[in-house]
Amino acid sequence: MITEKVLEEMFKPRQAHWRTSITKVEPNRLTTRDCLQEDLIGNISFSEMVYLLIKGDIPSDNHNKMLEAVLVSFCDHGITPPSTQAARLMASAGSPVNACLAGGLLAFGKNHAGAIEKAMKNLQEGVKVREGCGRSASETARFMVEELKNQGQKVPGFGHRYHSEDPRAIKLLKLAKEYGCSGKHVELAVELEKLLESWKGIKMNIDGANAAILSDLGFNWRFGCGIFAIGRLPGLLAHVHEEMSSEEPFRKITELDTLI
Repeated sequence: MITEKVLEEMFKPRQAHWRTSITKVEPNRLTTRDCLQEDLIGNISFSEMVYLLIKGDIPSDNHNKMLEAVLVSFCDHGITPPSTQAARLMASAGSPVNACLAGGLLAFGKNHAGAIEKAMKNLQEGVKVREGCGRSASETARFMVEELKNQGQKVPGFGHRYHSEDPRAIKLLKLAKEYGCSGKHVELAVELEKLLESWKGIKMNIDGANAAILSDLGFNWRFGCGIFAIGRLPGLLAHVHEEMSSEEPFRKITELDTLI
């Protein structure tokens, strides 16, 4: 028998199980990080919106310029990455655009797109060690290289299979200095580069530069691959569109190899 008490319990207003402090949705009203979305639209850039969503506030002008440069630097690397090849193969198979993009993003892993996260973690831990032990940046760099060498690991963010000197890294570090976004993580990355270049002629790549810059902008290393994905997504979309509009369907991987 359903009693009055049971009925009250059944129809009692329940709290939502899902909560967020990011965006509040109400009838005819949307607020993101306490800002009305209609006030954000047309007044802030996409990079500022990315910063606002992730960090909770609107960046300074220079921090915004720096993040925008980081996102642009990730845009594309031709047909060489596995993620681009995966997206194009799916497009060639006739998959819808969203599935092709998802396939490209799912191709990110420890050997592709994972390096920036590793580099950020390495630099952030290195700065903590430096501050905790009172070491100089050069001493910390030497310690880090020796530790990774003993573990049989490479220093993430340095060396590139196509570029002996990554032009993107050079420009990014120049902008970081110009925008005042070059701090302890960039300093440590530069010392690592000096050490690796003197030993083996290895220079910093885009992942190393962006790892240092994003760390100095205050991003946790766990955001590394996600920020890379934001920057790379337009490039993946361009490749999917090109594959769908310019190539014969059902291509084989050997045919894609010829484009590399």
